[in-house]
Amino acid sequence: MTRKDNKGRNLKTGEYQRSDGRFEYRYIDPKTGKTNAVYETDLKKLREQEKEIQRDIDDGIAMSPVLRSMTVNELFQRYLGTRELTETTRHNYEYLWNLHVREMLGSMKVVDVKTSHIRNFYTEKSKQGLSEKTIKLFHTLLAPAFQLAVEDDLIRKNPAAGKCSGYGRESVQRQALSAEEQDRLLRFVGAHPVYAVYEPLLQIMIGTACRAGEIIGLTWADVDIPGGDVRIDHQLVYKDYGDGDGYRFHCVPPKTKAGIRVIPMTRQVREAFLTQRKRQLAQDMANATSVDGLRGFVFTGRNGLPLMPSALNNILYNIVKAYNKAEMIQARIAHRQPELMPKFSAHVLRHTGCTRMAETGMDPKVLQYLMGHNDITVTMGVYNHISDRRRIEQEINRLDQYAVNENRW
Repeated sequence: MTRKDNKGRNLKTGEYQRSDGRFEYRYIDPKTGKTNAVYETDLKKLREQEKEIQRDIDDGIAMSPVLRSMTVNELFQRYLGTRELTETTRHNYEYLWNLHVREMLGSMKVVDVKTSHIRNFYTEKSKQGLSEKTIKLFHTLLAPAFQLAVEDDLIRKNPAAGKCSGYGRESVQRQALSAEEQDRLLRFVGAHPVYAVYEPLLQIMIGTACRAGEIIGLTWADVDIPGGDVRIDHQLVYKDYGDGDGYRFHCVPPKTKAGIRVIPMTRQVREAFLTQRKRQLAQDMANATSVDGLRGFVFTGRNGLPLMPSALNNILYNIVKAYNKAEMIQARIAHRQPELMPKFSAHVLRHTGCTRMAETGMDPKVLQYLMGHNDITVTMGVYNHISDRRRIEQEINRLDQYAVNENRW
């Protein structure tokens, strides 16, 4: 005999009305054989759910209540578990996630997330002033995480599929120092009574184009002055990994295998290492400090510890400040416009070193190796910028020559 609800409506197979008036639909998960149930206060809404459930069963979507209650935060951790990441990269991803995603998008159930939720999240972060680069990093985490949910038959399609564009403030293009600016900077530092001690540091940063973490992590065991090369196979980071030790230095491998490389020294770089070694020995800084077994750091602070990344940048900022102050005075005396130095970071000096190498016409694959770039397109971006600038300069020079020949100016 057909069952009816309290309004006399016929109930289908699997449908029930409970004593509290709510409607229940029971179904069997074909993958586990277990009986699951969903509830609604309205029969029409229940039957809408039934259609979705049957569609999921037909498409092989997971029906387990445990899986279907998985949050985006839980999916993210599941996704990270499938990736082989360095400890530093994992820490950076989790830090970014906890700061921006966990409370907003992360608490939603995976099965409830739609494309509009993802786009609204990017829009909200754009309004908060986050950069285009940061939002694209969110996308590189969300898209593959949801793709994992698709492949695990948890959801039918990826709500974060496709490209991420049009979000976030445009990233400021880091400009390398020009050759003239580089020369003026090194002359100033070399003659300065306070900052001259940092001349070898600047020469080595520009001449090797190493990353900040690679520079502060350099030990004398990595530097073969007679052989004329520098081996890069690690870097230092200053982070709290949540292991109870708080913030401290950690020795970590480069982010990718391309980061492991041997960089030949130029004459200037070799002389800079010799100068730095003599100064360190003269100051009796044998440097017994150890970081994860590493000793004998090339660049240290007054306390004998390796330079912190923030300290490295502060040195550069202070040098620029001193340079500009002196330049303002000299310009006033000479009745000319001052040629001020732009504020720059350690990353800009790396970019400067890369640019100087590219300007010589160095083979792009060689430059990619020296820079430790995993992707040649990053290296080619420097070449394209230089080529564009040179083409513009050539056209302007051609215009000047035309004017001279035609006696127009």
